[in-house]
Amino acid sequence: MKKVIVIGSGIAGLACSATCAKKGMQVLLLSPAPSERSQSVMASGGINAVLPGGEPGDNVESHIEDTLRGGRYLSGKRAVTGLCQSAGQILQDLERIGTVFSVDAAGAPKRRAFGGQSHKRTFYCGASTGKQIVTALIMEARKYESRGLIERRLWCHFYKALLREGVCYGAMIFDEKKKQLETVTADALVIATGGQNSLFGKTTGSNMCDGYAVGRLFMQGVALKNLEFIQYHPTTIETAQKKMLISEAVRGEGGRLFYETNGRRVYFMEEKYGPRGNLMTRDVISREIFLAPGPVYLDISFLGKKAIDEKLPEVKEVCAKYRGIDICREPIPVVPSVHFFMGGIAVHNNHETDMKGLFAVGECASMYHGANRLGGNSLLAAIHSGRTAANAIADEAAERVMREEDFSSELAGEQARLEMSMASKSPFPVMYIRDMLAETMQRSLGIIRDEAGISAGLEDVDYYLSVANRISYDGSVSAYHNFSLTGILTLAKAALLSAKARKESRGAHCRSDYPEEDENYACATIVSYDGGSYTVSFDKEHAYES
Repeated sequence: MKKVIVIGSGIAGLACSATCAKKGMQVLLLSPAPSERSQSVMASGGINAVLPGGEPGDNVESHIEDTLRGGRYLSGKRAVTGLCQSAGQILQDLERIGTVFSVDAAGAPKRRAFGGQSHKRTFYCGASTGKQIVTALIMEARKYESRGLIERRLWCHFYKALLREGVCYGAMIFDEKKKQLETVTADALVIATGGQNSLFGKTTGSNMCDGYAVGRLFMQGVALKNLEFIQYHPTTIETAQKKMLISEAVRGEGGRLFYETNGRRVYFMEEKYGPRGNLMTRDVISREIFLAPGPVYLDISFLGKKAIDEKLPEVKEVCAKYRGIDICREPIPVVPSVHFFMGGIAVHNNHETDMKGLFAVGECASMYHGANRLGGNSLLAAIHSGRTAANAIADEAAERVMREEDFSSELAGEQARLEMSMASKSPFPVMYIRDMLAETMQRSLGIIRDEAGISAGLEDVDYYLSVANRISYDGSVSAYHNFSLTGILTLAKAALLSAKARKESRGAHCRSDYPEEDENYACATIVSYDGGSYTVSFDKEHAYES
């Protein structure tokens, strides 16, 4: 029986685990917290699919073209075609395992409009689509847990992959309770750790998605892709702890963006882009808000209390709770915020990396979204990628033969280094470096960037890296925050170098010094690492998505 390790228990990790178990494989599902605390539960807008009964003229080919166009044609057509063709079956499977989608009076599933799409094809579960899907997948996984095919371990962090000559044999993990490292071998290792929120501090997402696993694998020789493409969601409200998402569903239900001039509302998106201006892609709207001459507001009050309570209850609750705003009566002050990472681990169409037996799924893998993701495609991609990896692992004929004992000396060395770092207190807390990094990244990789800002960011990150290994363990935080620092900083530098190398504006990567798209860059950005040396190249053949 094949053994699979899955790191991360959000939607992508759960989908992969359940599919592996269904195919008779043994799954070890590791995560630092329960699935109920994963970032996936925060997804509220919906999931895209083309099903019978949709708008006239809508079809899978249209969904494919919208996705490619929204990503400025940096996604491979073959990969996107597979994604969009699988969507209908995925929705049917979600309903079968207990996901309850919103329906109209006749019992037909409701669809809403999302930005960048030519037709209404976003299905939703009230304002809690992510929670509904996570709940259904948890119950599906528990079915296999009861049969002994899935073993779930909490409070565990990925430390490094067990690699030998381009083949992955499992993972070294850190047990939070024992404060110890251990090795676990397997036939395949699947990384499903989400995006890179902690690089930017306050975002719309969870800080548990910190990018460390991606950075550590990068340091072990795994190539990364398209890191410069960072999606800013155009509509969020700021709170003391984080940026709270104001779902694209508000604009899908007719919400209008405006700023005021001399007491007059200027509906700037409609004036510039026409009646569907408020449903342009997220990169376009974020830039227009950033460039607006004053504060920007989003108004949905005209929809009426009854409709708002029915369609947007979570948005109403968030605005009332955190800002004291009654969206039935007044507009919402909105600002863009880091929301999603199109870049990540470079994978082939089956979601395997160039390291045999190492897979990446969900937001940590760069595959379907190119230069900009369409709303409603992230939940779809999470499930599809998890299933795709599971199917590829099942089809792999060979099984790995390495044992935990084969990595005993490597484990002993890493454990000794970890204990040494924990032996003394640090006068310079690790988390302070993380806070400084967030300020640097927000400045250098904002909605609009330039050479000078990116270069300044690189100088900052080089300094942080120079002191990272001299910082001792800070006993006030988890040991994980200590050993993860260098991986996170290395990932940050890779993102900055990628942004510096792409001398054009495309999708979510906008440079004021290179404001136009350049066909010379109509290809993926690949960054690799070898012993402290970074190399950025442009893959004109789309080697990872063709």
